[in-house]
Amino acid sequence: MTLALDGVAAAELAGRWGVPQCGLFRELGSTFQAIHDVAAQGAPAGTVVLAEAQTAGRGRDGRTWHSPAGGVWLGMLLRPARAELGVMSVRVGLAVADAVDALLGRVVTRLKWPNDVLLGGRKLAGILCEGRWHGETLQWLAVGVGVNVRNAIPAAVARRAVALG
Repeated sequence: MTLALDGVAAAELAGRWGVPQCGLFRELGSTFQAIHDVAAQGAPAGTVVLAEAQTAGRGRDGRTWHSPAGGVWLGMLLRPARAELGVMSVRVGLAVADAVDALLGRVVTRLKWPNDVLLGGRKLAGILCEGRWHGETLQWLAVGVGVNVRNAIPAAVARRAVALG
């Protein structure tokens, strides 16, 4: 995990973002799966994993999430109270929408239940939240975020998906 994002090392990014640790990868199967893996090893809440590209990104219901270089592909480990679970996907979606709106200087995004951020009626980002349980006790919540930024959109989904750049 010695890669850098825009010349900033992972440890420095973790400090800037106020998270306990940050993993950066050129290519990873899935940042979402990586979060589950590090959570099982006892990683602290707030741990973030970012990849320039994913080879096995996934969306809701096991769908494939096309995630080549040029997008934002990240996972985050949370350990929320059980009462927060039902709204976590919406909270993350709102945060992504707010960030995109701020970047573009105007309100242009909207949320589509349960986990999409739309731009111009097309999917710009997807949010995936999945908990791991031990009986009735939540062990952790993995949050996956995929944002199409400058990546190519496959022709098969070009009518439904969009990238910022």
